[in-house]
Amino acid sequence: MGLVSSGIDRIRAVGLAAGVRAGGGAINEPFSVLIKWRSEHEDKLHQIYVNGVLAGVTTDVQQRQMIVSIPLHTNSAVRIEVYAVEASEANFDFSGRLQSRPQSGRVNISWFRSMSLPLEGTAQVYSDGASGEIDYDKPASKEDIQLWPSRQDKFGFGLGPFGEGDFGYEGSAAVGFGIGLFGEGEFGFDADQVSWVSSELETGKYRFAVKVTDRFGNESDAQETNEITVIRPATPAHGLKVDSYDKAEGRLVLCIS
Repeated sequence: MGLVSSGIDRIRAVGLAAGVRAGGGAINEPFSVLIKWRSEHEDKLHQIYVNGVLAGVTTDVQQRQMIVSIPLHTNSAVRIEVYAVEASEANFDFSGRLQSRPQSGRVNISWFRSMSLPLEGTAQVYSDGASGEIDYDKPASKEDIQLWPSRQDKFGFGLGPFGEGDFGYEGSAAVGFGIGLFGEGEFGFDADQVSWVSSELETGKYRFAVKVTDRFGNESDAQETNEITVIRPATPAHGLKVDSYDKAEGRLVLCIS
């Protein structure tokens, strides 16, 4: 059946106090929030997703609140979603089916981990920093991206170099046969992908490139992306307080202190 979003409303995120100051003010715990909601689904469990990632599952059909962990963002809001699910699907991660949304000004670069990529090879990502010209002297990736660190992951079915493989056991740890991106590459292999996510970027137009280096230091030609537009989400409002609330008219007036 999958995720059910209808019939769920009044979702609220409440900060948790980690302590109390001498004057009585609370010291908030920054990495966790209490999520409360109202739901008409009396026969289903509920899942909570934080920024598109499964963060929690209820254990009872009557449960309407849960504490979940959240990332610490200073410049963008955290997106929290609550869905109803059948009990038989409660522990199934549906994050791949959620509507794709911006990653708080981040860019995701991914490519298939092809069998043609070198054993013990690494990849480096470069960026133009919104300047228009890619800087190949300074990688945007803080660490080299490992491609095929072990021959047992790479070769299989007798395809490994003679005397270097495990004859019959090669490829035993490889991703494939319905796992990952099965069907996009060689049967049983090339079924997974390599992904790199940038740090938070300012609004602008960026270009990226990827180079592959083998274990002997040989470097491939750069594979460049098209121009990618990054638009930072609006900065969350701070200091909001309730000025007045008219229950009869359903009107809420907020003010910024």
